Amino acid sequence: MSKEKNVLSLFNGMSCGIMALEEAGILVNKYYASETDKYVNKAAMLVNQYTIMIGDVRDIDVSKLEPIDLLIGGSPCQSFSFAGKRNGMSTTDNIEIYTLQHYNELKAQGFQFEGQSYLFWEYMRVLNDIRKYNPDVKFLLENVEMGEKWEKVLNKAIGVKGIHINSALVSAQNRKRIYWTNIGMQPAGLFGDMESIIEQPKDKGILLKDVLEGEVDEKYFIKNPKFGFLGMDKNSKSNTLRVEWHSSQSEKHNFDLIKIDKNGNIKNNQDKASCFTAGGNSGGNHSDMDLIVHNTMPRSPKTGKGGTGPLSRTDGKTYCLDTGHTNAIEIKEVKQINPSTESGGKQPYQQNRIYDENGISPALCAHKSDLLIMGADYRSDEGLRIRENGKSGTLAARARNDESCGQLAVSNSYIRRLTPTECLRLQTIPKRYIDILIKSGISDTQLYKMTGNGWTVDVIAHIFSYLK
Repeated sequence: MSKEKNVLSLFNGMSCGIMALEEAGILVNKYYASETDKYVNKAAMLVNQYTIMIGDVRDIDVSKLEPIDLLIGGSPCQSFSFAGKRNGMSTTDNIEIYTLQHYNELKAQGFQFEGQSYLFWEYMRVLNDIRKYNPDVKFLLENVEMGEKWEKVLNKAIGVKGIHINSALVSAQNRKRIYWTNIGMQPAGLFGDMESIIEQPKDKGILLKDVLEGEVDEKYFIKNPKFGFLGMDKNSKSNTLRVEWHSSQSEKHNFDLIKIDKNGNIKNNQDKASCFTAGGNSGGNHSDMDLIVHNTMPRSPKTGKGGTGPLSRTDGKTYCLDTGHTNAIEIKEVKQINPSTESGGKQPYQQNRIYDENGISPALCAHKSDLLIMGADYRSDEGLRIRENGKSGTLAARARNDESCGQLAVSNSYIRRLTPTECLRLQTIPKRYIDILIKSGISDTQLYKMTGNGWTVDVIAHIFSYLK
């Protein structure tokens, strides 16, 4: 392959492909892009003004392009996704398509196809056309995790097994995807069969709190949410903290004491204490120890009513999170009180620990990195779903203004939508491109959509690094 690559990007979107090539240090000569969304094309041209737009994938004739060295793309996933209908690739008459030849025959006969996932076969058509003049063309195809049946169909059609990578390794987002590529293939075994040497990316340990903005416009905060955790709004005015998990919504529990784990995440089961275990790393403070958040509701500044205990305020606000002894919100834990004489003098072994039920945890400061920040989303059938691993869920290509707006940020003081900047960070878009896109005048709605449809740049750059 030449030093500078001619690249064809199908389903180009906001050009995460060209960003990843840059991040991997791969030089590009010509960058052809197939995309039909006018808003996305505007973003793509801002990312790379030298992009050559070539329209709908169904109309591409590769003989009219310069020889292609690298074909990339993420074909539409809705019919494969576990969140979608999962009807795979079929016609509106429910004829399932398992080969490119069958697809071409149905297309020639004028059949109408279900959804858009059938466009995978257009990717294969273009790839086969390129192979006629460049058998060694490199390719990368991305799609969602899907049922075993359709994954096997794609494996057989493209000629390699897909590599499963979760973006959570390099991002604050849980995003499980499959990548089919002949990049990083080397002969292995007795018969020299080609196998991928691409390893999983190293876990960077990035959490949702690491990508949140410090100052956020009021429009992103959810006012009087109808679901789940009812906390303070942006102005720090608060009702009693309430947890109404879908498992007990009918009981409408109003918890003044909220059970969380050692990482500050609210636990799903608020009705029972977690099991205490008797040894090793399976118990105590380094596994499932319950911590309790005690909320003191502020008194009304007008009536003086409300509030519980001597720390209640009369200005309608809660205290700033600081020390456990002086806050309106404090965290209590079962705390070790016997001297540390074992395990290198750091702490007693599990079986020798004595705990104080009235122990107070270390201070919680009102610094962003110390806030109890969790990712969440909302489903009409399950309610608010809080994620306990410090990551967001998968970004979707939507941005509504109601409770089904997509991914949410939940802390001990608010519930709000993620901002476009935060969503772009979740996809590890380089900062220079985030700045360009945010200042472009493209609406939040379109930014949310194209970001949800985009790639996690650092995952793609990791794969492209094997081109070297």
